[in-house]
Amino acid sequence: MESIFNYFENIPSYHRSIILVGGITFFWLLEGIMPLFRFNYKKWKHAVPNIFFTITTVLINFSLAFLLLWTSDWVTVNGFGIINWLPEMPLWLYVVLGVLLLDLIGAYLAHYIEHKTSLLWRVHLVHHSDHKIDTTTGNRHHPLESIIRFVFTLAGVFVIGTPMGIIMLYQSLSIVFTQFIHANIKLPKRVDTIIGYVFISPDIHKVHHHNMLPYTDSNYGNIFSIWDRLFGTFMMLDTEKIVYGVDTFPNESENSSLKHLLLKQPFYKKRKPTTR
Repeated sequence: MESIFNYFENIPSYHRSIILVGGITFFWLLEGIMPLFRFNYKKWKHAVPNIFFTITTVLINFSLAFLLLWTSDWVTVNGFGIINWLPEMPLWLYVVLGVLLLDLIGAYLAHYIEHKTSLLWRVHLVHHSDHKIDTTTGNRHHPLESIIRFVFTLAGVFVIGTPMGIIMLYQSLSIVFTQFIHANIKLPKRVDTIIGYVFISPDIHKVHHHNMLPYTDSNYGNIFSIWDRLFGTFMMLDTEKIVYGVDTFPNESENSSLKHLLLKQPFYKKRKPTTR
């Protein structure tokens, strides 16, 4: 565990790029071998706005990374934060707790609040309005949402007291899981179920992308499913019944237009999905 911790504490930027690009490439190819849905679409054309938003997400996180570094150094030097106030523990437990709590604040809580706050939902809508969910959808976030997510992660680092090794490990896992759970792949049902006891699986997250409530407001987790189970937001739905998108924004042409997604969609008045 110490070698893993040290690696992520000093992970080169190009290694992180390999994780991002390699993950998208791997799941992109896997989607052609074992697809959940056989979409009738031009995959590259569909990917264009999603890849654009992936690039903006990377640029924003890279530009603001100094804040993570500064905050992490401060909590480490001053012994501040939840995991630093706990009794001394083995390194593996320290790392696991750090990743768990970062996932709670940086992913689950951020995602939950985006769905429950009118202004934030309108920004988050860009992610939900994709009608063909695949691995490129994972980072389809409006730049404003990328900033919002960063703020939650930064708050998590401060409250939890996480060093850079845990932050980089969490972010690397988050990237891979984001690509994995959005990928248009069909795992054997038993495998998906076993994964889902602890982690978010593809079938679990696809429910979140159903176009109607209450399913849209469920399964907020990114890495761990235990938060949804603990806080009562876990739901399941037969994948054959899932319809992607948001039923109050049914225009697939508009929802595929980069100009519309970037400059118009986040500024509509709040229109939540209807209840089924």
